[in-house]
Amino acid sequence: MPTSDRIAFGLTILCSLAFSLHGARALDDVKAQASDRAAMRMFHDPRQAMSQFLQDYRSGSGASSIEALRYAADGGEPLARWKLGSMYAAGDGVQRDDFKAYEYFLKIVQAYDDSEPSLRESSIVASAFVAVGAYSLTGIANSRLMRDPDRAMRMFTIAATEFRDPNAQYNLGRMYFSGDGLPKDARRSAQWLRLAAEKNHMEAQALLGQIYFDGADGVQRQRAMGLMYLTMARDSAGDRIPAQWIVDSYDRAMAAASPEDRQGALAYLRSHLEARR
Repeated sequence: MPTSDRIAFGLTILCSLAFSLHGARALDDVKAQASDRAAMRMFHDPRQAMSQFLQDYRSGSGASSIEALRYAADGGEPLARWKLGSMYAAGDGVQRDDFKAYEYFLKIVQAYDDSEPSLRESSIVASAFVAVGAYSLTGIANSRLMRDPDRAMRMFTIAATEFRDPNAQYNLGRMYFSGDGLPKDARRSAQWLRLAAEKNHMEAQALLGQIYFDGADGVQRQRAMGLMYLTMARDSAGDRIPAQWIVDSYDRAMAAASPEDRQGALAYLRSHLEARR
């Protein structure tokens, strides 16, 4: 085939693909608009749509009420936005899409008004700050969200201080421990981790246990105390595969611990449990 014919043929294929893609997007837009119009006829307001979704979800037919959830989310309902974000993050009932999940979590953060806190929504808002922070820390591949540790730290700090969220406190402790985007500071890491560990945050207990058992710059080695936190984390971890690093940390510490370390850890653990009763 002559060169001019190959070029013409290639342009024809590209034009056909472009037309097909444009037509597909247009069809998707029409479907979305039709769904929105149907939702507007079906529901009186976003809160009523959210109530309808929760009823259907509890009865086991939540997937059939995705329109209600979208309508409630678009209307500003934080719980609907959180649910949709979580669904996209996990691929639960929808195709997994981390950027869509991030956008729904971000809407909760942007709508947050600290002058009018709502106890009913505080846990949702705190979790949204943590989720936006986590996505900011890593970035999202093939999207416009680039890695931004400074922004991640701001998100985690708000959730950790204003909401006392243990996941945010753990993430701050982990960032200070690893020096991910900020100077390493084991002492500040231990301070944040301890706040989360006292709320029974398993990962925070494990990392704090490592720091105390091994010692670090600015943190005196306390092997019995570290073994206590590692023991609590190990009990919570069970046989879950994602928690294997906790099991490994516990096993390593137990192998290196002296009889005095183990006796001290048991005494600390008993005192800790008694104080919680």
